[in-house]
This record gives sequence, structure tokens and C-alpha cells, in this order.
Amino acid sequence: MTEIFGVIRKKDKADYLRLGRKALKLNKILAINGDVLTGLAALGFAFVGFPDHGSWMVVLGVVAGALVSVVNTFEHGGQVGMVFEMYRSNAGFFKLMEESIESKLTENDMERRENGELFEMKVALQLERSLLQLRDLVASSSGKRDEDIEEFASKLF
Repeated sequence: MTEIFGVIRKKDKADYLRLGRKALKLNKILAINGDVLTGLAALGFAFVGFPDHGSWMVVLGVVAGALVSVVNTFEHGGQVGMVFEMYRSNAGFFKLMEESIESKLTENDMERRENGELFEMKVALQLERSLLQLRDLVASSSGKRDEDIEEFASKLF
């Protein structure tokens, strides 16, 4: 179980947190750019009546308006915020798995300790693996450095 704990922490949880940060950064960029482009479009159309600046300001307004449409479609149609929430939720799931395994491993009271085989089966089911696959994962990751571990603990996500 300590090997599974290590793989979850170093591989699965870290990967979902990294992907979540990227999705959040993309969502922030799209949100800020959408607002800036909307302001440029409004500014461009505000100067329509002025003869000195009229033509190029209209072009600025039209181009910025078109770009706002593209940015908002990508942001909302692509569900970038939902993708961030999915990654954050998955990282929370792995954090819960870590805490569960850690609490079972550190439990000193034999009366309160869960049966090892039953707990191993629970962990395997939560990670969408069979017991044989879970044991193979432990065998393949034991004795390796963090960078050398190739397989993720979960098959579910």
C-alpha cells in the first residue's frame, strides 16, 4: 500500500494538479482577452461619427468584435472552466485516497484496523484495477525513482 500511496501522490495527483493549473491559466487568459477585445470593439464603434478617425476605428471595432466572438466561443463552448473543475475534482479524489491509505497504514489499534485484503480490494476498485493489476503496479514501481515511474495508479481518469 505504501507503493500505491507513493504512485498516487507523485504521479496521479501531481499530474491532475498540473493540468488544472494550465486549464485555470487558459481560462484566465481567455476571460481577460474577451473583456479587452470587447472594450476595443466598443471604443471602435464609439468613434464612428468622427470624420477624421471613422474608417479605421470601424475596422478596429469589427475586427475586435469578431475576435471577441471567437474567444467567447472557445471559452464557453470549450467548457474551459468545467475542465478546470474536473481536474481539481480528480486531484481531490486522489488526495482522499492518499488520506485513506495513510490512515489505514498508521492505525495502531488492531480492533479498528481494516482487513488488509479487503482494503486492498477497495483501493483496487476505486482505482478501476483488478487486484492482479494493482499488484503488478506495486511490483513495477517498487525501487524506482519518482521520474522513472511510468504508469499511473488510476485507470479511471
